[in-house]
Amino acid sequence: MGITKSDHFTDEQNELATLAKAIGHPARIAIIQHLIKVDSCVCGDIVNELPLAQPTVSQHLKQLKNAGLIKGNFEGNAICYCLNEEGFNKIKGFFQHINTYLENKKNQCC
Repeated sequence: MGITKSDHFTDEQNELATLAKAIGHPARIAIIQHLIKVDSCVCGDIVNELPLAQPTVSQHLKQLKNAGLIKGNFEGNAICYCLNEEGFNKIKGFFQHINTYLENKKNQCC
């Protein structure tokens, strides 16, 4: 099996790949949708919304946090999570760049 050589790609390419990987699982999409719906919540609330065990939800939260898509703050014994605007702005910028290209191209592909 081959090894990905991330040092052959730009920092931006590696960062976008990390962000894409973080949202590349339906459980993580569900977590993001839940955070949008409630604006913020504690881990226990998320566990109640998903058909997954608490340790599995925690792993997904960790991946989203490591990618910079969510933030978490301790409130007593729980962690309150919310979306990290900076991470989503990077994704938004990437897709805006693609959208601009497609609008200018006007389906003039081979």
